[in-house]
Amino acid sequence: MFSRLKTPILKNTGSVARDHLASERTLLAWLRTGLGFIALGIAVERFSKLDIPTLQTPQPHDTISKAGEHAKHIKKEDKTQELVFTLLGTGGCTIAYGTTRYFSNMGLLERGLFKPAFYGAGGLSIAVAGLTGAAYWGVVRDAENRKGG
Repeated sequence: MFSRLKTPILKNTGSVARDHLASERTLLAWLRTGLGFIALGIAVERFSKLDIPTLQTPQPHDTISKAGEHAKHIKKEDKTQELVFTLLGTGGCTIAYGTTRYFSNMGLLERGLFKPAFYGAGGLSIAVAGLTGAAYWGVVRDAENRKGG
């Protein structure tokens, strides 16, 4: 059943030097994508530390309201940490996949073969769609919570 999903290995009939250079460019693209996810994760983590409303307006020193704000901040920080770890994990997996694929292709190209990448791009697309959906869901849920209470 799963044998139909197996990626075919094709005969490489083109210029080997050109194919190696194309493989290197592809590796660099995977690295850029992975580093982009990692940089976004670091940026989210850094910006989550800022308390913008407190920076914009001075507030009275009320210990009861500060305790409530602290509880909200901890809840917000937990959500942020989940997003940060997801972004860092996606970036690390993207870099690992790109590197593995590069060295796998290098060996195949030396033998005059080529294996198209069906699952890497598809997997990354699914991961990005999942991240986007989760972020959108979180924003909508937070907006509804602010309206309701």
